[in-house]
Amino acid sequence: MSEDIVEIDDPIPGVRRFTLNRPEKRNALSNALRGALLEGLQSADGDEDVRVSIVRGAGKCFSSGYDLGSDLGSNQPYWTSSVGMQWARHVTEGWMSIWDLAKPVIAQVHGYAMAGGLELVGACDLAYAESDARFSHPVTRFALPDFDWFPTHLPPRVAMELQVAGREFSGEEAAAVGIINQAFPADRLEQEVLAIAERMASTSSAVLSVNKRAVHTAIEARGGRSVIRTLGDLQAGPHLSAMGAGEILDRVKSGR
Repeated sequence: MSEDIVEIDDPIPGVRRFTLNRPEKRNALSNALRGALLEGLQSADGDEDVRVSIVRGAGKCFSSGYDLGSDLGSNQPYWTSSVGMQWARHVTEGWMSIWDLAKPVIAQVHGYAMAGGLELVGACDLAYAESDARFSHPVTRFALPDFDWFPTHLPPRVAMELQVAGREFSGEEAAAVGIINQAFPADRLEQEVLAIAERMASTSSAVLSVNKRAVHTAIEARGGRSVIRTLGDLQAGPHLSAMGAGEILDRVKSGR
């Protein structure tokens, strides 16, 4: 794993912290960065000394989204079928693998979490942010999100605002409607997240695991994963058939 791409430390006993370390690229999620993060989280899941993981970003933001300036089709960090909309399926299965970890994962958000960055927030079990952090998914102006967790995890009106109206939420607003758990002043975010993680780490891994699984089982019983996978397949549906992937990418890059 590249320690340059993801920095890893154990700030307090029982807690492992992963810092997305591409500040010059606003922590854009390249294949290498996604692979390093998932590898690290999986390693922490098997470490008896770790009970909780934290994911945060270096520099001015959590993450600006997928690295559209890189070749996302090559050197993908894990295999998924090439049938249909492979990219959406690829990132969906990767982020869902975080749900499958036994130990809980916390997102610590500052600055902004956009597009794929917001998808990563949804892949984490808990999320806390600065009060003035910004959450949005601008790609919804051109296509569906790749990992579309909004309809399955948020109230319908909130999902509509994010996905149809294209609204940007502040940290305080995101906490009020359930996009994240809580928002804190910027100068308190790190200490508050560590305090929450420390409290969680005082519980045995076995108990944390079964409680995490209980929540995810309820989501799955309502068809959560099936819905998200189906929405990913809709990327290749007739409503996008007239617009090739290259045109979508060009529009996202240009902001048109």
